[in-house]
Amino acid sequence: MTTTAIETRGVSRHYRGAAALDDVTLDIRANVITGLLGRNGAGKTTLMALLTAQDRPSSGTISVAGHDPFERSATIEQMCFVRDNQRYPDDYKLKHAIRAAAIFYPHWSQELADRLIAKFRIPTKPVVKKFSRGQLSALGIVLGLASRAPITFFDEPYLGLDATARGVFYDELLRDYAEHPRTIILSTHLIDEMDRLLERVIILEQGRVVRHADVEELRGDAYQIAGKASALETYLAGREILSRRGMGGLGSAVVNGALTPADREAALGLGLELTPVSLQDLVAAYGFDREGAETTATPSYEGNAA
Repeated sequence: MTTTAIETRGVSRHYRGAAALDDVTLDIRANVITGLLGRNGAGKTTLMALLTAQDRPSSGTISVAGHDPFERSATIEQMCFVRDNQRYPDDYKLKHAIRAAAIFYPHWSQELADRLIAKFRIPTKPVVKKFSRGQLSALGIVLGLASRAPITFFDEPYLGLDATARGVFYDELLRDYAEHPRTIILSTHLIDEMDRLLERVIILEQGRVVRHADVEELRGDAYQIAGKASALETYLAGREILSRRGMGGLGSAVVNGALTPADREAALGLGLELTPVSLQDLVAAYGFDREGAETTATPSYEGNAA
């Protein structure tokens, strides 16, 4: 039976009258790697801050492992939130950050921490505030993975890391997750790179959940079509368009809905090319700015909860 690690019901967060999150209702599955995706400003970091009790919602309810996490130390100890702008005391060196984490996280693995420190080549002598952006990200990854917290959040954890270091992160995350399953929520813009990590995704747009589904289900719910603009115009009539682009006499579109044999026949008859849509392109399509765009139907984003 699938269990739920986190539940939100009608969660909104307003800052000075503006909605950072709007009526977010989610059931986040336990022991699943979930991607939290969307454009900058979509509300990803705000949602993670609320779920980890670093902020309170303006309205709605949050339940983590069956409890409201706010000011509940037993629940907070079961979570680790690695922020993209994590701060440390001015005099902290690597050893101080590791020592503090080992005290705070009940499931801490010093063996894993030591291995990751060596793999990322994190320096031991300078104070953390003098670390490069990549070294800070590597330290955050060490703390997040070695915490082995039952619920772990990573907010853009790879900033400043080169391709080799990012590969180390992905491999080590999958390796340790396989040996010690837990709920992991990743906010990322490098969707194509992290595609292989994600089992489910939550897509946020302007503070609202537009999709929450298994990755394979999401891919099967849309497709991409391209070709001559005139033929594309004929094909798209009456269909639900997520995004559309054109250049000269050519165009392409991401269409919402599973591709049927009739759709395929119609496209081929018009000389159009059908291709699967990548997760990266699909997320971009859900965040597509439709103001002034030429579309023949308006997408409907109903059903926030899984």
